[in-house]
Amino acid sequence: MTRAADGRRTREARIDLDALGRNVVRLREAVAPAKVMVVVKAQAYGHGALPAALAAEAAGADWLGTADLEEALALRRGGVRAPLLAWLHGTGADFRAGAAAGIDLGLSSLLQLERAADAGDAGGADGPVRVHLKLDTGLGRNGIPPRDVEAVFRRAAELEHAGRVRVVGLFSHLSNTDREEDLGQLAAFERLVELARGEGVEPELRHLAASAGALALPETRLDLVRLGIASYGLSPDPRVDVAPLGLEPVMELSAEVVAVRRVPAGHGVSYGLTWRAPRETGLALLPLGYGDGIPRAASDRGIVVIRGERFTIAGRVAMDQLVVDIGDAPVEVGDRAVLWGDPAAGAPSVEAWADAVGTIDYELVTRVGGRVERVHVGGPEGAAEAEA
Repeated sequence: MTRAADGRRTREARIDLDALGRNVVRLREAVAPAKVMVVVKAQAYGHGALPAALAAEAAGADWLGTADLEEALALRRGGVRAPLLAWLHGTGADFRAGAAAGIDLGLSSLLQLERAADAGDAGGADGPVRVHLKLDTGLGRNGIPPRDVEAVFRRAAELEHAGRVRVVGLFSHLSNTDREEDLGQLAAFERLVELARGEGVEPELRHLAASAGALALPETRLDLVRLGIASYGLSPDPRVDVAPLGLEPVMELSAEVVAVRRVPAGHGVSYGLTWRAPRETGLALLPLGYGDGIPRAASDRGIVVIRGERFTIAGRVAMDQLVVDIGDAPVEVGDRAVLWGDPAAGAPSVEAWADAVGTIDYELVTRVGGRVERVHVGGPEGAAEAEA
């Protein structure tokens, strides 16, 4: 791995696991008495699944959540002991392996429920297979459709009575459209919970809210909240201000300056020469591009901080590189350029970048590519060295 003059990697996403731990503690306090699931799907939103999971577990997360079962199995192999839930399954998902590893299965159909019961019969679990039934309360994605819920509840009760499954939870997901819509989903969910109880299904946990609902709508917290992007110090929605909670951005994305040059007025930059220097100016070259997850929409508008001064990307973002107009600033090869991080430390925020390029903070941190090395610092013993 190439190192910059300051000893850091040429391309680096620095992940502060201590900040993640502090965020988990603050969020637990904010949503109490509800339990907290920290979601570490998609490599913990680009932060590195295993180090993030170990840090969240050490900070007191009651549960951890993933989308795919393979993500959850990798965490178990990495030493994670906290309760785990995985909820998005293809036909090839190995329910037997999941059950054997003590992973709760989020199920969205009668077929998946039968497969889970069969996995237990095949020796996949020590006791009934633990499942959470996901209900579609209006989001229209995965989840048991309203027309099927009675049949699924009835079958789940039969399988519980037979000792083949244990319905640990009922859950759904809010659309985060507005307060009225989300409270309508809450009402729909509560009606389905009552229907399940009428069929003999008594869940230990009801969970509906992710980060946005948990922070903006206390009514939706129920028994458990699933905290994703907020755990990493970012806002789940422009309407949700996380500043009062003291949440800290966990990722700082940076690269070294690999070239500096002076160009005359009128000189163009990058493909299509969409940017031309309005005056004689300096240009700094960074080895980051859309191959590393920097959106092309950041062309001519992305924000970069070098030596404490803010600059703007000049010209189109290419696959491997981008150029920054540095004017007359004394920028040198080897300097560290920060694209986003903690504003308290002078870095541009991920939210500011998202606003500039017309996307959301979730997408920016999650899409950071494989050439950018994740450098984990802090956290519990062994977490910084863990490989997801």
